[in-house]
Amino acid sequence: MIEEVYIDTPLGIATITGNKDGITSVSVTKESTNTPSIDIPSHLQNAVSQLHEYFEGKRTDFNLVLNPVGTDFQKKVWNELLHIPFGKTATYLDMAKRLGDPKCIRAAASANGKNPLWIIIPCHRVIGSDGSLTGYAGGLWRKKWLLDHENPVKQQSLF
Repeated sequence: MIEEVYIDTPLGIATITGNKDGITSVSVTKESTNTPSIDIPSHLQNAVSQLHEYFEGKRTDFNLVLNPVGTDFQKKVWNELLHIPFGKTATYLDMAKRLGDPKCIRAAASANGKNPLWIIIPCHRVIGSDGSLTGYAGGLWRKKWLLDHENPVKQQSLF
């Protein structure tokens, strides 16, 4: 049985779903009528804690049992995304090359866009070949926020 909880994040209310077999999805929507959950099932407590630590700047990677639903190719792409280090980015072409076929760039980008585990599988770290922020299901402003949050060099204001 899949259960879900809602947590407050700086980017909106996130929904975490999963069961004893692992976390199946983490998502945030532009508008949510849900309020943060009070009762959190035991198999989702670790995900809730780790996401809070991430947003507090205390966590740079996740240690969770993941159980996303997707095709074999999508799962291969999502696994590659896990290799992009915190504070770093890769291009869609880099991803296609890592998958062994530069021609699969569009398929890899499509799989990236279907990532069901927001932040935990860091699809936000993939950018365009020209360095632009392209395609992000949660909105480009969220992608920019996440990349700024993960940037090890914080720009200080002069004024």
